[in-house]
Order: sequence, then C-alpha cells, then structure tokens
Amino acid sequence: MAQGKVGKTVEGLGDFLREQRTSAQLSLRQLADLTGVSNPYLSQIERGLRRPSAEVLQQIAKALRISAEQLYVRAGIVHPQDGVGGSVELAVLGDTALTERQKQSLLDVYSSFLAMNAAAAPDDEA
Repeated sequence: MAQGKVGKTVEGLGDFLREQRTSAQLSLRQLADLTGVSNPYLSQIERGLRRPSAEVLQQIAKALRISAEQLYVRAGIVHPQDGVGGSVELAVLGDTALTERQKQSLLDVYSSFLAMNAAAAPDDEA
C-alpha cells in the first residue's frame, strides 16, 4: 500500500492531522461536517493518499483551531528558509481574489525565482 502514497511530506501531514483531530476529540465525520470537506477525502489526506489544496488546509486549520501556516509548512506548500519566503507565500495563499490555480502558479514562479537566486549566489560571491 505504501506505493500509493503521494509523498513523505503528505504522510507526515496526515499523521499530524490525525493527532490534532484526536486531541480535539473529533471523529473524522465531525471534522468533515465542520470543514465542508467529505469524510472519504479527509480520510485519504490522513492516510497520505491525497495532497490537499491550500484552501482545504485552511478549512481544516480553522476547524481544528490551529495555524494554517503550520499546515502549509507540513504540506510542503510553504518552505520557510531562514525566514525567507514565508510571508510572500502566505500572502498569495490568503488572497481570496485569486483562484487555487492562480495561487499555485504564483507560488511556482516564486519558488523558481528563489531557486535561481540561490543557484546564482555562489557566482556572485566569487
């Protein structure tokens, strides 16, 4: 069954969400009711079979009363590197005027710029 897993980041996210849900004394069905996300989909997220969108993570965070940023980091959406990048990523994710696809496109471009700059940094120092 491990072959069906989406990735280590998502597995860790699923385990974390399960812990948070059980510590909040919520069943999967109760969490589904609170978030508006289907019970089977939440189950797949917890088992590491699905990678949730930022919007779904935001709904889950609100229902569990935890930080959405914490979930974004665990899901691999936000990659805070020594304080670099997190605020831009969070601003994009929190913008309600953008669609999920637009948000993901902006995050992809931003990540590629960071990677290019990191790769070019040793050249600049020489």
